[in-house]
Amino acid sequence: MKIVEASGLGLRTRRGWVYRDVDLTAEAGELHAVTGPPGSGRTSLLLALAGRFPHTEGELRRRGPAALGQVAGVHEPDPTLTVAEHIQERLLLLGPVPRRRRQLVPVAAVRARRAYRRDAFATAIAGAGFTDAPLDPSRYGRDLTPVERQVLGLVLASLSGPSLIVADDVDAGSDAPERAWIWAALSRLADQGYAVIASARAVEPGSTAIVHRLGGPSLPARTDLT
Repeated sequence: MKIVEASGLGLRTRRGWVYRDVDLTAEAGELHAVTGPPGSGRTSLLLALAGRFPHTEGELRRRGPAALGQVAGVHEPDPTLTVAEHIQERLLLLGPVPRRRRQLVPVAAVRARRAYRRDAFATAIAGAGFTDAPLDPSRYGRDLTPVERQVLGLVLASLSGPSLIVADDVDAGSDAPERAWIWAALSRLADQGYAVIASARAVEPGSTAIVHRLGGPSLPARTDLT
């Protein structure tokens, strides 16, 4: 099932093109990686694909809801809450899954939203497939390492049972073992049926991601990502 279809997508401001002529189709169960140097428009493109940022050119079709993982400056952990409190707060805000939507929401997300009063952290981590996650439930948002922020963002995104999960700069501030872990974790999310789109400077060798590369600040006439 096609979750995201972008055709000729572009964003132009008074200062010029942020990105342009992007064609990208992501289906349920696929992991896509948008790579490129800083200034290539990766973050703006991800937010546009998730419906959180405008585009000025082209067409965008999306099936089902989208959820943001870690996006610096846009969607980040609260520095005063612990990891466990982030999860409990999100589950309280989401509330139980309405009966009419239960067939549309992954079983793991339904279980997590039922368990928020008992063992929300363990259920949420297991539901995302991150039982080996380097994440301490008592650690405060202000103390999280870059990879821990990514993990928490992905866990929180999965709780709503979206069709699409996006995460930005997933390789920022991490070493080689951490990068290998995060790309494997993204693959596990895709295996659960989510369409996952992540941005990074590069993709770790051995990743199953479908890779698309954006150019630098001066983009070519066409960037074909099909």
